[in-house]
Amino acid sequence: DPGALNNTANRFKPMVVCLGPFQLAKGRTNKHQIKIPNYIGAVRVMVVAAQDNAYGAADKSVPVRNPLMVRSTLPRVISPGDQFELPVNVFVTDAKISNVQVKVSESTGLVSIEDGDQNMSFSRNNTDQITGFKIKVKDRTGIAKFKIVATGGGASSAEEIEIDVRNPNPFQTRVFAEVVEPGKSWEQAIEVFGSAGTRSTMLEVSNVPPLNLGERLGYLLSYPYGCIEQTVSAAFPQLFVSNMMELDEKRQNEVATNIKAAIERVKTFQTNEGGFTYWPGNGTPDHWSTSYVGHFLVEAKAKGYDVPQNLIKDWSKFQKKVARMWDSKLPAYGFWSIEGHELSQAYRLYTLALAGDADMASMNRLRENPKINLSARWRLAAAYALAGKPEVAKELIQDKPTEVPEYTEMSYTYGSGMRDRAMILETLVLLKDMKKAGALVQYLSQGLSSQRWYSTQTVAYTLMAVSKYLGDQKATQTFGFSYAVSGGQSTSANSKSAIMQINLPAGGSNTSLTVKNTSKAKLFVRVVQRGQPTAGQESAQANDLKIAVAYTDMSGKALDPANLPQGKDFIAEVRVNHPNSRPVPYLELALNQTFPSGWEISNSRMTDIESTSQSAFDYQDIRDDRVNTFFDLPESQSKTFRVRLNAAYPGRYYLPAVSCAAMYDNSISANTKGMWVQVTAR
Repeated sequence: DPGALNNTANRFKPMVVCLGPFQLAKGRTNKHQIKIPNYIGAVRVMVVAAQDNAYGAADKSVPVRNPLMVRSTLPRVISPGDQFELPVNVFVTDAKISNVQVKVSESTGLVSIEDGDQNMSFSRNNTDQITGFKIKVKDRTGIAKFKIVATGGGASSAEEIEIDVRNPNPFQTRVFAEVVEPGKSWEQAIEVFGSAGTRSTMLEVSNVPPLNLGERLGYLLSYPYGCIEQTVSAAFPQLFVSNMMELDEKRQNEVATNIKAAIERVKTFQTNEGGFTYWPGNGTPDHWSTSYVGHFLVEAKAKGYDVPQNLIKDWSKFQKKVARMWDSKLPAYGFWSIEGHELSQAYRLYTLALAGDADMASMNRLRENPKINLSARWRLAAAYALAGKPEVAKELIQDKPTEVPEYTEMSYTYGSGMRDRAMILETLVLLKDMKKAGALVQYLSQGLSSQRWYSTQTVAYTLMAVSKYLGDQKATQTFGFSYAVSGGQSTSANSKSAIMQINLPAGGSNTSLTVKNTSKAKLFVRVVQRGQPTAGQESAQANDLKIAVAYTDMSGKALDPANLPQGKDFIAEVRVNHPNSRPVPYLELALNQTFPSGWEISNSRMTDIESTSQSAFDYQDIRDDRVNTFFDLPESQSKTFRVRLNAAYPGRYYLPAVSCAAMYDNSISANTKGMWVQVTAR
C-alpha cells in the first residue's frame, strides 16, 4: 500500500522543549513552567541571551523524578512468532510506598501477554527492582501499543510504547490470468497468501494487452533499496498512471504524495556541479542517473508538481557541460569505453531537449558519429523531434528496425533490450507513428504480463512509455464486467480507461472469484496477490554466486548463533564469492543481512566502538534491524563483510535468510535458509 509507507511506530520520542524568545527587563526575573512528558533521568536546561552584539548562555542539569517511576525496555522491532520477556524496572523514591502493582497491556491484539498483572514489595534497602512479563507475538504485522502502569501508596506511573511488528521476509507476488470472451465467465480459487497484515488481493481488468500493472507497480513501490535510480523508478510511472486507469481521490492523493516524496529525496543526491550521484554522499555524478532524474523532474514539473527551479537549472548546466565534453574515443570525465556510451549521450541530449534547452551542436556531432548504435539512434531521433526537427528525426531512423538485441546490463545505463524498446516506443509516439507503436506495445505488454523478472529501470521505463502511448490513444469505448466473491452478490463495474483495478478482501480464509465479461470485446483479467511469507518458508539457493555465513566471538572463534547468552558481543561474517561461471565482473551487488529482534547492531558510526575490518564497498545502509551493503565483485574474487552484534534481549527469535543479488540481473543471486535462535537470560 503506497499510502502506508510511512505508517511506522513512533518508537523513540525525544524530550525536547523550545520556548521563546522572550524579553527580560534589566534587574527583573521571570518564571516559566514546562510540562515534562513521561521521562526518567535528567534534562539539561539551557538559556541563551542576546542583546545588540552581546551574547550569553547558561545551562544546568535538572533531575526528573516522581515518588514512583517505571521504565521498560523492548527491542527496536519485533517479528511474528517472537517470544521474549519484557523487563520492567520500577523505582520507588518515597519510603511510604511498600507495595506496587504493575500491569502490562497491549491494545491492538498483536501480542499475547502471560500474567500481565504482578505485585512487587519494596523497602528502604530495596527501592529499585526489575520484573519480567512473557510476551508472544502473534502471526500478524502492524504497530503494537504497550502500556505499563505501576500503582502503589497513592502514587502512579505509566509508560506507553509503540513498536513495529514487521515481517522480515521480502514480499512475494502470485498472479492468475485469463482472457475472457464476451458473455463468458471465469472462476478462480484464491487461497490465503502471506502472513496476516501483509496480504493484498487485486482484480485487474483491461481491454488492451495486459500490462500486469498491479504486480509491476507494486514491485517498484516495495523495492527495498534506495539508490537514485530506484528512487526515481518507484515514482516515475506514477506520473502517467492516470493515462491507463481512472483514479479515485484516495489513489490520486497517494500518487501525489509518492511523487512529492521522490522530488524531495532526489535533492539529497545532487552535487555542487549539478549532477546526481548514485548513492547519497558519493562525490562523483552518475551520468545515466543524472539524465534519468532530470527526465523525471522535467516531466513532474510539466504535470504541475512543485520542482525547485534551481534543481533543474543546475542540472541543465551540468548536462550541457558534459554533452560538450563528450568524446566517443575518450573514457574521460567518468565515461566508459563500452557499448552504451553513445546511448548515454543521446539520452542526455534528449533530456535537454525535453527541458526546452536543446543542445543542437552536440546533437549534430553525435548524429555524424558513424559508430552510433541502434538504441542511441532512436533516442537521438526523439531529441530532434522535441527540438522541432521531425524531418531530421525521421531521417535518422528511416528503415531502422525496432527490434533490439536482448541484453542485461548490471550497471552504467542499467539497461536491457526491453528498456531500449520502451525508449523506441516513446520516440514512435512523439513522431505519431502509431502503427509501429501499437506493434511494439504488443511486444512490451507480453513481457510485462509474463512472470519474467525485470529490473526497476526496465519496469519503470516500460510502464512509462506504454502509458504515454495509451494516453495518446484514448479508448473510444468503455468496457464492462461483473464480479462476485465466494458466490456472493454480483457487482457490476464499468471503466472509461484502458485498465481498471479493484481491491478485493484479503482475509484469513480461502475464497473464490467469478468474473463475467459483459462487454462486446474480449477482456484481459488478472488477479494479483501480494504478501510476505511466514518464517521458515524460504530455501537456500545459489545462482552463479556463492555466499557463506559464519558467526564468531570477538577473538575470531566460531560460535553457534542458535543459542547465545544475553550480553554476548559477536560478529556476523558473510563471504561472497564470484565462481567465474560467468566471466564478467558482477556490478551493483546488494547484500541484505536482516537480524533477529533480540540482536542489536553495534553501529560504529554512532559509537566509539572500533569498527570490524571488512572488504571495500560502494555504500552501506545500517538500519534498526538490518544492514544492506552494495558493492562490485570482479571475476573469481570474493569479498567479506562483517557486522558487530550484541545478544541483547532474552527470548526466541527468527533469524531471516541472508541474501545477495545483482540489482539489475536477478539471475545472479544466492541466499541462505533462515532459522530460529535463542538468547538466554544471564
